[in-house]
Amino acid sequence: MNGSKNKRGRLYAFLFDVHTRSGHIFEIFWILASLLSVALVFIESGLPDAMRVSGSSSRAFLLLEYLFTLIFSIEYLLRLATSRHPLRYGFSFYGIIDLITVLPLYIYFIWPDMALQYVMAIRLLRVLRLLRLVKVLRYIGSANVMWDSLYSARKKLLLFFGVLMILICLFGGLMYVIEGPEHGFTSLPVSVYWATVTLTTVGYGDITPHTALGRILSTVLILLGYSLIAIPTGVMSSYMTEAMHRRRYQRMCYRCKDNRHEVTAHFCKSCGSKLPEADHSRPDSSPGPVD
Repeated sequence: MNGSKNKRGRLYAFLFDVHTRSGHIFEIFWILASLLSVALVFIESGLPDAMRVSGSSSRAFLLLEYLFTLIFSIEYLLRLATSRHPLRYGFSFYGIIDLITVLPLYIYFIWPDMALQYVMAIRLLRVLRLLRLVKVLRYIGSANVMWDSLYSARKKLLLFFGVLMILICLFGGLMYVIEGPEHGFTSLPVSVYWATVTLTTVGYGDITPHTALGRILSTVLILLGYSLIAIPTGVMSSYMTEAMHRRRYQRMCYRCKDNRHEVTAHFCKSCGSKLPEADHSRPDSSPGPVD
């Protein structure tokens, strides 16, 4: 059993651990495959729907999509096979993204009539393929730091957005009373939409106050928006600095996937296995995802 786990961990490190040289090579391959497949979607979207479905160019696009779907299907199966906890990976964020990005072609095979007859279905399948961009985030150390920072700061951010929602509802309700339907504030949802646009200082101008009191209220809301925007920026900067410092020299154990080891460690603190040699050419990169 332990030998099987070790082999699985070594295969995972060989394919997906960005701290190993082979994992770094495969990292570049997965990134390029994701970017090229998304570029294919954008190029294909510029063609007329009739040409995409029945034109001569559709065959070339379909063959390329076969290739990319095969690549990402193999990647998904390899991650399931090498993960220490396959179910945990399968239901994780990246596991779901990996699955969704290979579904469009299989859906096309299962329900070809739906894909051929409904333009909306074609567009939906194309959007699902665009999710391959999210796969690139797995290999960007800064993205992992961002997710860690978001999770650590979740309570403060939820409190902040809760206060924002209260302000938006209050100001939207006041403008609904002050301006009324005759000035475009036809309902509370419309008024809340105006308050959101105003607070974020976007200012589309599709709904504007006409009364003096309404304009004063708009001024107050705009100033509040400028003041409040700096709060989440400061919170996230603090947590990201802490997360980057914590992750800078982490390393992953092949056997148990524990990634809380410093660069000077030789053995895993959880299972006692010998740790791989650190790739010092990538000191800022974070370890691969723990599945």
